[in-house]
Amino acid sequence: MAEIQSAARRTGSSERRGADDTNLQGHNAQFSKEQELHAYREMLLIRRFEEKAGQLYGMGLIGGFCHLYIGQEAVVTGVTMAKQSDDQTTTTYRDHGHMLATGMESRGVMAELTGRRSGYSRGKGGSMHMFSKEKKFYGGHGIVGASVPIATGLAFANKYNGDDSVSICYFGDGATNQGQVYESFNMAKLWNLPVLYIIENNKYGMGTSVNRASATVDLYKRGLSFDIPGEQVDGMDIRAVKSAADRALEHCRSGKGPYILEMVTYRYRGHSMSDPAKYRSKDEVQKMRTEHDPIEQVKLRLIENGWSTEDELKNIDKDIRQIVNDAADFAQHDPEPDPAELWTDIYAEA
Repeated sequence: MAEIQSAARRTGSSERRGADDTNLQGHNAQFSKEQELHAYREMLLIRRFEEKAGQLYGMGLIGGFCHLYIGQEAVVTGVTMAKQSDDQTTTTYRDHGHMLATGMESRGVMAELTGRRSGYSRGKGGSMHMFSKEKKFYGGHGIVGASVPIATGLAFANKYNGDDSVSICYFGDGATNQGQVYESFNMAKLWNLPVLYIIENNKYGMGTSVNRASATVDLYKRGLSFDIPGEQVDGMDIRAVKSAADRALEHCRSGKGPYILEMVTYRYRGHSMSDPAKYRSKDEVQKMRTEHDPIEQVKLRLIENGWSTEDELKNIDKDIRQIVNDAADFAQHDPEPDPAELWTDIYAEA
């Protein structure tokens, strides 16, 4: 473990790294056949769902903003494999993958995207604002950095109530420059709250490289002035993600306070569906797809270890496509919310 942590930290030099950086260390821990197959299915479900969501957006069936998670699937899948069922999840507007990973139904998520009454927010939240108290998923938040104070508050509740739960908070590299993030860091360490901060560093915020927007690009060090430990992880390798999440969650659960994981990952699509992503080259994107794709890494290991054949993996893909197509069909035919819904869920009754 000491070697792993050392390797993770060695990648965090003061040198400014570009989007094609390949210096991150993978993790030498091995998954079992069952773990590899689980990871393959979960990541493939997220990718196929997001591809379908992109199609529906292009057809005009999804309105408003829509931020796809394609390329980043290993982060939430690996962390979810490490978490306990009572741990809470809070995230950003790039949230569909997090919903699916926590067990929210594809039909309900897609129905919310199309503004239908069977959606998780009854058709009123859209892409960025879905919740599931049952799955302990507390959003989807459209404001940059908004997930951080909310997750910190959940961690405070956990400690106050004497729970064994950890609040898991996802946010992007762009959010690390927001003031509310550092206010939350300060309080989390001051009270040693059980919160795991996960920075999904996909190298670009909106249309700007992290190198142009951040004075320091080793984002896992952002908690050092608050004495919050952290490490940098290859977010394209699900084994590295799972291993780091295991360590970090144990740290938080054992009463040692907050922890930061910077998951260095990559999104293949634009910031949102309205973003043409002209600020990076096609060669850069293709290089990440061909050399670092998280799903292809798992697929290759399954075949090389003799645990699955190409045909068996194609059948898994076929099953997942059926699930996603069913969700899309359901979302297009589910009734729209009654107009009276405009007046519900505005105030909470005390």
